[in-house]
Amino acid sequence: MPEQHHLIVGPVITEKTSAAFQARKEYAFRVQSQATKPQIRAAIEALFDVTVTDVRTLVMRAKRKSYGRYVGRRPAWKKAIVTLKEGDAIQVFEG
Repeated sequence: MPEQHHLIVGPVITEKTSAAFQARKEYAFRVQSQATKPQIRAAIEALFDVTVTDVRTLVMRAKRKSYGRYVGRRPAWKKAIVTLKEGDAIQVFEG
């Protein structure tokens, strides 16, 4: 099992996740594929000193990409959507 700071790969900052942050205070993170919900909750709480109320995970499927005659594939990865207690915030998303 990886250490807590290795479970969280990085934030996912897109237009859709920014809208979810503004509307529902949900934060999206790219996490290791073997990470579980309790591990993700503990890692977020330890790294950012916040209280997590809900963790949802989903596996983003691999995408097929082609460049001319060369065909390849982007790997699948796991995304965690984290909801925090009212009043808590993570500064990475605040801008």
